[in-house]
Amino acid sequence: MIALGGNAILTDDPSAEAQIRALQRTCAHIVPLVREGKEIVITHGNGPQVGNLLLQQETGSSARSPAMPLDTCVAMTQGSIGYWTVLALKTELKRAGLDHRVDVLMTTTSVAADDPAFRHPTKPIGPFLTEEDAKAQAAIDGCTYIEDAGRGWRKVVPSPQPLDVPGSACVPALVERGDIVVCVGGGGIPVVETEDGFRGVEGVIDKDLMAEKLAEIVDADNLVICTGVDNVCIDFNRPTQRALGEVSVPELERYIDEGQFPQGSMLPKVEACIRFVESGAGRAATITSLGRLRDLSQGAGTRIVR
Repeated sequence: MIALGGNAILTDDPSAEAQIRALQRTCAHIVPLVREGKEIVITHGNGPQVGNLLLQQETGSSARSPAMPLDTCVAMTQGSIGYWTVLALKTELKRAGLDHRVDVLMTTTSVAADDPAFRHPTKPIGPFLTEEDAKAQAAIDGCTYIEDAGRGWRKVVPSPQPLDVPGSACVPALVERGDIVVCVGGGGIPVVETEDGFRGVEGVIDKDLMAEKLAEIVDADNLVICTGVDNVCIDFNRPTQRALGEVSVPELERYIDEGQFPQGSMLPKVEACIRFVESGAGRAATITSLGRLRDLSQGAGTRIVR
């Protein structure tokens, strides 16, 4: 199970062409794993893309062409990023002389209607704004904007806990026949069950938590979360900074208690890996950069074990 972050898709240029090129570079790092015979399921985030799309929807909204709600925007980006991934991955597979099918699944994710996240939005999405622009946009859309790690202000939306992935039952069969599967893009489209049926709800599910959930469901043996650094570090950006290689769950939990990992970046990745490793015997997880994917069998990245 490979979880791709936003840096694998979106760079400084938000155009479709640039994002396809970024995904081609990303997929070039995945192809060596395919050549090794690994069975691969890919999931990805969509925070920048869904935020940009939502902004476009709201800016161009009118009585004749009303803005689409957030859950529909999640579905739209799941489709667009999935399409780009097919183009990019099939191109890189062809260059490598490989002929694997790539399947993209439209995936919903079940969440609880009473999840506390709906009352306390925390998930940043969309572009970084100045404080002035964020306040002006908040006056228009009534949404919450926060300062995000010194990089600017961003809209925050609810991020409910994933409960189940109803469309994932076919994934093991697809993988077994040799397909590469792309699913639960953007954490999946959040859906709640009602007395009358099902309905979408406005929110964005954390991609790392969702990747962990899906890895459990499809019985993966290794969860790989790709990020912008080769290894998880303690004392990050200090003279005493130290990269972690193989690390046990109890050791990682001690570092969490020490406050070693930032809430909005490395912490959810570490927590997702711990949850996966503890979910079954023989399971491991790795946090590393795209450039080190091909070296996983040589122990690249931070490998979390029991």
